[in-house]
Amino acid sequence: MNLQHILRAARAAVIAFALPFAALPLAQAQALPPGAKQPSDFPRAKLTAGMYVIDAAVAANDADREQGLMYRTKLGANEGMLFVFGENAVHCFWMKNTLIPLSIAFIRADGTITDIDEMQAETENNHCPRNNGTYALEMPKGWFAAKGIKPGTQIKGLPRLQ
Repeated sequence: MNLQHILRAARAAVIAFALPFAALPLAQAQALPPGAKQPSDFPRAKLTAGMYVIDAAVAANDADREQGLMYRTKLGANEGMLFVFGENAVHCFWMKNTLIPLSIAFIRADGTITDIDEMQAETENNHCPRNNGTYALEMPKGWFAAKGIKPGTQIKGLPRLQ
């Protein structure tokens, strides 16, 4: 075998190795940036919506709320993120760097869902509730509709507001 054959074989091996990875969606290839929290580093809360139990990561400070579910490539069937705000207001969300589509429920301090919206992955349009609230709960897209959860439903187990 001469040098050209060896180089051609090496090039073919590299291409054969890399080709399956080229088909991976960007969501699977993107890593957490430096300083971002790992999903397991967020505090957790066990919430209920009717008979459904929700395993929610809790984002209760500015840095955690800013990161939210960014960079995540999947969520479990009943897994989500609860955003806790210190004020009763209209809190808007967007999906920048959020790689999975989500549904969001906006919630009053008493646990009542006021609004639900569907959000597409990696978009920057605002999703704002029509009503003031102190919590927002993001779940996999379609989760609330699939469970029959609508505005007026109570979410139990919410952390106390400070």
